[in-house]
Amino acid sequence: MSSSGQPQRPQPREGLLDIPLYVPGKAEIDGAAPIHKLSSNESPFGASSKAMDAFRQMTGNLELYPDGGSVVLREVIGEVHGLHPDRILCGAGSDEVLSLLCYTFLERGDEAIYSQYGFAVYPIAIQAAGGVPVVAEEQDLTTDVDAILAAVTDKTKMVFLANPNNPTGTYIPVSEVRRLHAGLPKHVVLVLDAAYSEYVSENDYEAGIELAATTENVVMSRTFSKVYGLASLRLGWCYGPQAIIDAMNRIRPPFNISGAAQAAGVAALRDQDFIRKAVVHNKEWLPKTSAALEALGLKVTPSVGNFILIHFPDAPGKSAAEADAFLQTKGCVLRQVGGYGLPNALRMTIGTAEACEAVIGHLAEFLKG
Repeated sequence: MSSSGQPQRPQPREGLLDIPLYVPGKAEIDGAAPIHKLSSNESPFGASSKAMDAFRQMTGNLELYPDGGSVVLREVIGEVHGLHPDRILCGAGSDEVLSLLCYTFLERGDEAIYSQYGFAVYPIAIQAAGGVPVVAEEQDLTTDVDAILAAVTDKTKMVFLANPNNPTGTYIPVSEVRRLHAGLPKHVVLVLDAAYSEYVSENDYEAGIELAATTENVVMSRTFSKVYGLASLRLGWCYGPQAIIDAMNRIRPPFNISGAAQAAGVAALRDQDFIRKAVVHNKEWLPKTSAALEALGLKVTPSVGNFILIHFPDAPGKSAAEADAFLQTKGCVLRQVGGYGLPNALRMTIGTAEACEAVIGHLAEFLKG
């Protein structure tokens, strides 16, 4: 501080430096190129060839601004999901959608609730908007509706529900989602983050379209980063009540989705055969990998996403960190989740058959050592 009491350099907004940095999944191995990167829940099939062709075709128009309203993309999303395009907002990944929701509805001191092992972006988005993150404890690594409802106060303005949840892979049935919504004050926004919904086949699951279509305070968010294989292009969307979408559009950057991302997204949506191929592969290798790891004596949290949470013994030489280090020497990159409060677990994306078999084999070797 100077003698006048003024700072000697620009100061970030109060509380901003308290926000933890988001740590992405490891992408490289020191001294070697990773053979199997299973740390970021990316699709082992990459993107549809039709989406890649659409992306390439945009190279002749890079000097042009993209469609500021993502009109065609919203129309095709509407066609695929049976939704009115005016109630769809597109973002640079679902992360931007979540941030826009916070900036639209949270004022300084407002509270927003998320579950104990919920997606790490939630508290970041809440705090960035000046809000206060409130954590609701889970039961058996699964969202507890009663705990969320018990956390609601007069200051609550928003609730985030990742369903399925990342990093646990667990979900709650639609009956519980409806019970949660029914128990919330009508002015509280319920955000249903359905980033992994395409992988879920359970009969009691719904992504949230019906609630978002028939209520005034529910928004469903989705992404092109997972099953569509477009993570590098940063493309997501949400569907909700017209009043909420209209409010969000007032602060949405006018050209937030690149032309290449829009074109690739449209082509990807129109290639549902490619999506079905990825879903079928996951449906085969999710249970197969889980069963194989459990046969080695490891605990695997039941998952409905495209990843599993592997728990390691609390014994010297067998910890998650040591397993991770060993796997990296073999060219396999998984995700440490200590930042989520799960220090003795690793999250593993369901990759190719070769990648899954490699991890199983190397962990068998590690546990015998």
